[in-house]
Amino acid sequence: QVQLVESGGGLVQAGGSLRLSCAASGRAFSHYAMGWFRQAPGKEREFVATIGWSGSSPYYADSVKGRFTISRDNAKNTVYLQMNSLKPEDTAVYYCAARDSIVLRTTTREYSYWGQGTQVTVSI
Repeated sequence: QVQLVESGGGLVQAGGSLRLSCAASGRAFSHYAMGWFRQAPGKEREFVATIGWSGSSPYYADSVKGRFTISRDNAKNTVYLQMNSLKPEDTAVYYCAARDSIVLRTTTREYSYWGQGTQVTVSI
């Protein structure tokens, strides 16, 4: 079992930045591929970014590529999502997820563990 707790969400103006954190506890964090997803009101949860167990091979949704950066610190059992140049369409609840595999995936059904989410609101 892995428990995930997100933090760092909030209200920011368009063009601003936020850094989300996801603290993990439980089984060996470094064995898990990690992902960030988001869900806007009335929409399905969508993939944002994923990263391998060693921090290698980060992969991003086209909508955030070049603006968001995923990283992890296995010593701190934490994964981060640095979000720059935020747009109103980035407004959503952001979820951290863990996958017990070295293989990266971008669909929600491939992830076994989820945090409770943190709200990000980008104003015009």
